[in-house]
Amino acid sequence: MIKDLRGKTGAGMMDCKKALTETEGDLEAAVDWLRTKGLAAAAKKAGRVAAEGLVAVAADCRNGAVVEVNSETDFVARNDQFQAYARTVGELVLASGSGDMEALQAQPFPGGERNVGEELTHMIATIGENMSLRRAETISVESGVVASYVHAAAAPGLGRIGVLVALESTGDQAQLSALAKQVAMHVAAASPQSVSTDDLDQDAVERERAVLSEQARDSGKPEEIIAKMVEGRLRKFYQEVVLTEQTWVIDGESKVAAVLEQAGKDLGAPVKVAGFIKYVLGEGIEKEETDFAAEVAAQVSA
Repeated sequence: MIKDLRGKTGAGMMDCKKALTETEGDLEAAVDWLRTKGLAAAAKKAGRVAAEGLVAVAADCRNGAVVEVNSETDFVARNDQFQAYARTVGELVLASGSGDMEALQAQPFPGGERNVGEELTHMIATIGENMSLRRAETISVESGVVASYVHAAAAPGLGRIGVLVALESTGDQAQLSALAKQVAMHVAAASPQSVSTDDLDQDAVERERAVLSEQARDSGKPEEIIAKMVEGRLRKFYQEVVLTEQTWVIDGESKVAAVLEQAGKDLGAPVKVAGFIKYVLGEGIEKEETDFAAEVAAQVSA
């Protein structure tokens, strides 16, 4: 009966259970009970595009987690309840060490009887917008640090861009943490695709090589010259998309690789970027084009 009620209303499992208990198992009465509580409204909002919201980051020295929770408008990102949800989910992902979405949704949500997925459904009904728990990811390092950076922060650990960086080293942890924070800021600004050229997606490299080759052939130069032109332009491509090849945004002059090498000398132990994660809010979501008046009208009628 709980399953049937969830199918009819889109409400959370615990809400459906409570509704059936309150109505002594009467399914139609349970639907009405959920409607009066506003909990059945969540299903009606599920088809609406949610590309705003928050990216939440959480880190504890050698581990980090990043989560994206979406809403329909940026107004909700300033809602205390929504912010608390995003922050809590980030902490849950950090504690579990896994970004598995199915397992995350099934985790008990602290302070209540609902799980993470059901709590989101409850918020949809309470706040009145479609929302989604879109993605989550973790990063860790055995020896070193994990640092985070949030850009366009709405609150501590919450914003529109979230970055995690893991540095491997046995050097001083305080100095390493400061460097990792700077690297995270660099990643937010420069948007590298990989740590090194070896890590770069080879399909992307071959596509770039093909484009550069066609461009070079338009010059009419001999093939041996074209080959050199392509390799030179590929090096420039690497400088744009590979972290260690990029120009360090902090001073605008050094290569990131040189900064890491110097840091290793200063710390008395090699420093290596073990990995990074960058989440940009709404990235890849196809947004509907609406004017402001239409958005306001939609909120009034919701």
